[in-house]
Amino acid sequence: MTADTLDLASRAAELDAADPLAAHRDRFVPSPGVVAYLDGNSLGRPLAGTAERLERFVREEWGGGLIRGWTGDGPAGASSDRPWMDWPGLVGDRIAAAALGAAPGQTVVADSTTVLLYKLARAAVDAQARDGRREIVLDTDNFPTDRYVLEGIAAERGCVLRWIEPDPAEGVTPEQVAAVVGQGTGLVLFSHIAYRSGWLADAPAITRIVHDAGGLVLWDLCHSAGSVELELDTWGVDLAVGCTYKYLNGGPGSPAFGYVRRDLQDTLRQPIQGWMGRRDPFLMGPGYAPADGVRGVVSGTPPILAMVPLLSALDQLEEAGIAAVRGKSVALTEFALELVDAWLAPYGVEVASPRD
Repeated sequence: MTADTLDLASRAAELDAADPLAAHRDRFVPSPGVVAYLDGNSLGRPLAGTAERLERFVREEWGGGLIRGWTGDGPAGASSDRPWMDWPGLVGDRIAAAALGAAPGQTVVADSTTVLLYKLARAAVDAQARDGRREIVLDTDNFPTDRYVLEGIAAERGCVLRWIEPDPAEGVTPEQVAAVVGQGTGLVLFSHIAYRSGWLADAPAITRIVHDAGGLVLWDLCHSAGSVELELDTWGVDLAVGCTYKYLNGGPGSPAFGYVRRDLQDTLRQPIQGWMGRRDPFLMGPGYAPADGVRGVVSGTPPILAMVPLLSALDQLEEAGIAAVRGKSVALTEFALELVDAWLAPYGVEVASPRD
């Protein structure tokens, strides 16, 4: 082992010893043979308490309360204090507080990312089309689902797509956005963090530029929620969607969340009119009257069982704090760059992700 390697190993040990989040490592289920897990951006690791929580839910709330769990009038110890009907908003509010920088009443947990993207994008496009704004701005390097959904909406609603071509090693910049938005802009959709490079977009600046042009902005937060600090309310974000199986550790296929700024909730109408999004779902009467507020984003039966793991993950995130998580992320990345520069750069290896 070389002196440089010994020095780096010593620095790693020092960083570990000073890590304020070190105790949280033991709360995850061990993965034998895995030395370092670098795929959290595709699937977060399970928490040790998730299995116990799921087992308790199945035994006490599902088994003990049965159908009464929906309304919370089951036996004591089952669902009496948190009816399942309220979970989309209750769990959404917890995600908003812990990870999104958003006040209550603006976030729900519902469908997959793709379905929620479609719902909110279609709602925005339809609302803006009333004012003759039929242009949708997107970028060529965004995650495929985002591009496919918008291509489908454009074909469906007779809209024009305005493409931005970012540097694949970086991402969309405010200057690029300012150059393409205008009087015809209805909706702009970008990922806050570029899924290939890790580029962190300037969301406040881009949001302001879109608003100055009269457009609405929809942010994809799939790689942001639970990994970086967000301030959706402060930034004035209109709409946002994100998954929960990455940095929110909800498990494979866990449901997504959707955010709708409070003052837009009565003017935007999502297109999938299911019975759970009706103002009075159990009336089951003719016609559709959307529920008040962000509940109107819900369509079908909420994925209750799939939300249970999220509760454990949110407990931990609330305890640790998103600022500490982001601080740890920066420290890990900086040390990884040191290793690359020391061990790989001499062989011509380059880092594609931004170093800042």
